[in-house]
Amino acid sequence: MGGRSITMLGTGLIGDFYTMTLHGQRGRDSVGVVYSRSEERGAAFAERWNIPRSTTSMEDAINDPSTDVVVVGLPNFLHEEAVALSAAAGKAVLCTKPLARSADEAKRILDIAESAGIFAGYLEDLCYTPKTLKAIAAVEGGAIGDVTWVRSRETHPGPHSAWFWDKDKAGGGAIVDLGCHCIEIIRNFVGKANRPIDVMAWADTLVHPIKAEDNAVVLIRFESGAIGQFEVSWTFRGGMDLRDEIAGTEGTIWLNHFLRTGYEMYTSGGGGGYVAEKLESSEGWLFPVGDEVSELGYVDMFTDMFDAIETGTEPMETFYDGYVVNAIMDAAYRSAESRQWEPVEMEWRGGPTERIAKEVTHHEGHAIVKEEVLPDGRRKLILSDKDTGSIFDVVTSG
Repeated sequence: MGGRSITMLGTGLIGDFYTMTLHGQRGRDSVGVVYSRSEERGAAFAERWNIPRSTTSMEDAINDPSTDVVVVGLPNFLHEEAVALSAAAGKAVLCTKPLARSADEAKRILDIAESAGIFAGYLEDLCYTPKTLKAIAAVEGGAIGDVTWVRSRETHPGPHSAWFWDKDKAGGGAIVDLGCHCIEIIRNFVGKANRPIDVMAWADTLVHPIKAEDNAVVLIRFESGAIGQFEVSWTFRGGMDLRDEIAGTEGTIWLNHFLRTGYEMYTSGGGGGYVAEKLESSEGWLFPVGDEVSELGYVDMFTDMFDAIETGTEPMETFYDGYVVNAIMDAAYRSAESRQWEPVEMEWRGGPTERIAKEVTHHEGHAIVKEEVLPDGRRKLILSDKDTGSIFDVVTSG
């Protein structure tokens, strides 16, 4: 099957990552048109990536006769316009994260795409990292039992473009920028059919002279009883820290995606230049990333999207997923203001989820709370009395 001709909307860092991936991995797909709000940046981007045409008209770029797929790599406040134009043109559209600035805006975007009947994929790259995909498969295979708690962390020194720092244009601060990643990672581990019920959040502006939050910690309570926790910061120094922890009734998974890569290098600074995204220095001890577009999930993400287009199936990440993420973030912002648990308000399409099962075993009729082996080989049991519920322990010979 032939490749896809792509219109790339946006010439910033994300546009570079997307085009690098599309031109370098699947091979048969290529960007034929690039849109930029700046004629100069558009021309430079087209020359850098050998793209035949650049334009400052979004509508013209989307309606190019050769274009099969539109990739939206634009600031948050332009997503709705880009999707609406793609839908009007009947073109498949792939939109970067977050889908929108709010749940209401995300729902409008979702409705536009569904009403037009176009393919619509949500480009949540960090759900596609090689480690994450392998961990999701392990969880779905039952390796750690029922998931009880997921923690996702993304921190770095702050975004690379001015619009991120503008609360009105972005829709928020670190929660919108980084929390959207964490939320969807959490949902993939607890199960997307597991309804998010309510949210408790702390958010504050600790360092930067901006209206949006630059730090936040958020809890999400799911219908199964599982808890999601994420930590985001625009004030972390030393690079980009991407970590996830997944706890279950039968095991635990720890993931470290970026800051500690297994590649460590010391330099006095003679080489200079780019090392890795958000890294603040090019000298001293550095932690380069061998294949950045792969480690950040772009390769598997675009493979999933284009395979789904070609087979007429649904991708792993959809516009509905993006809408759910926005609804959770809205609840987080309300909670940060009220300092209370706030409900997640959205149109829920999943089914009910059973609570985590409590499988109880017994010793002489008493429920076993915990058992362990002592250093001398004997077996210790923590028990709940069958009649009174009081907790006591016994030691057996093993």
